[in-house]
Amino acid sequence: MSKSIAKNKKQKKHSTLWGPILAVILLSVVLSIVTSKFLTMNNILNIMRQTSVNSLVAFGMLFVLLTGGIDLSQGSIVGFSMGIITFLYLHGIENSFLMIVLPIAVGTLCGLINGLVFTKLHLPHPFVSTLGMMQVLRGVTLIITQSKPVSGFAKPVLWVGSASIFRIPVCFLLVIAVVAVVSIFLNKTPMGRQIYSVGGNLEAARLAGIKVDFTLTTTYALSGLMCGLAAIVLVGRVGSTYPLAGEGYEMDAVAACVIGGASFSGGKGTVGGTLVGALIIAVVNNGLNLLGASQDVQKVVLGIVIILAVLVDVTRTQSSEKKRRLAQASSENA
Repeated sequence: MSKSIAKNKKQKKHSTLWGPILAVILLSVVLSIVTSKFLTMNNILNIMRQTSVNSLVAFGMLFVLLTGGIDLSQGSIVGFSMGIITFLYLHGIENSFLMIVLPIAVGTLCGLINGLVFTKLHLPHPFVSTLGMMQVLRGVTLIITQSKPVSGFAKPVLWVGSASIFRIPVCFLLVIAVVAVVSIFLNKTPMGRQIYSVGGNLEAARLAGIKVDFTLTTTYALSGLMCGLAAIVLVGRVGSTYPLAGEGYEMDAVAACVIGGASFSGGKGTVGGTLVGALIIAVVNNGLNLLGASQDVQKVVLGIVIILAVLVDVTRTQSSEKKRRLAQASSENA
């Protein structure tokens, strides 16, 4: 019986993933017809670079969405993690190891604080704690960076975001490695299964003996960790740090997760689907750039994509709920 349930869950995950994959293929076909520049090798590699930062942030958002929460501070954590690099540079500390490790550690710490504030202060929703953190970190970042953009970092600091191996961007290879690790973590480890359980039914998880507060706090720490990684990639991509880095990244992350099959209600979503969702956003933005669309138009299109993704999520949730009720009614009648 348990094997059949697991098999059905796996089939549902695969069926949810096929829609976004087909969307990527259709978008690519349309854009390759509209502009001859789209299917060139240089442009494909450019899409890989463009999607790397959003993918990493989206993986962090996935952890949180799986528990039914949300992290509005992700963009600010990315900016603050970059701000740490600026702070070190401005104070004459140019140690490459510190400039790579410290932003990741600081990002993780910020996520941990988000989780502790939410769980220990018994706030009604993580919207409150992460919104507060978003504002605090943005202000602190402006203070410690003196609102200055900084460039001229050593090659090791820029390597992940700028280097390539056999023409494949290292940052995209990092994303693929993270996909593999997160997939194993979510599907093969007790903690991963507990994250899905908490999102599926928090009270049932609590009654089953799962340490709900610890699980929730862990997901926010993991979200911060992904933002710290994204900051390192972003520094290499643009070759500099700037105080307003990361603005709006949480919206792109939410869009990538929901497009990829995650649900605001929790308990649903895969890292593979999230990667495909991030690719869709990157392909759309890249296509609009090639067609000469302005940043304003791109924001409008992304907003429409987010609304459509949420509508799909709501429809999908209502449909599954309806099927569950029908199945329950038929079993009771039997």
